[in-house]
Amino acid sequence: QVQLVESGGESVEAGGSLRLSCVVSGLTYKGYCMGWFRQAPGKEREGISAVQAGGGSRLDYADSVKGRFTISQDNAKQTLYLDMDALKPEDTAMYFCAAGPRHACDSTLRYLRDRAYYWGQGTQVTVSL
Repeated sequence: QVQLVESGGESVEAGGSLRLSCVVSGLTYKGYCMGWFRQAPGKEREGISAVQAGGGSRLDYADSVKGRFTISQDNAKQTLYLDMDALKPEDTAMYFCAAGPRHACDSTLRYLRDRAYYWGQGTQVTVSL
């Protein structure tokens, strides 16, 4: 049974930092393109960044988070991370990780979003002034 389990979301004040984690089980981690996405109420699911599991291609960050968010991974733990700094109220959303075809990390975040095989249940991030 494939599982992607996100954690780390919480309510923080603007300017704060959070680290999100996505623990992957039930699949061969290195065979996938792993990405972070977020979705605010009434808005489309937005790609943040993605990386080939185990190392390799990485999709560039969305302009809205560039310079503030960092994607990383621990291959031994099959865990994907998202470090978020200088958080803004507009970062408030449900954050999801996804696993898609490995070649998706040579394309776009939209491509990965539309072709992802697996999604986690999400973790809520709320940023207040």
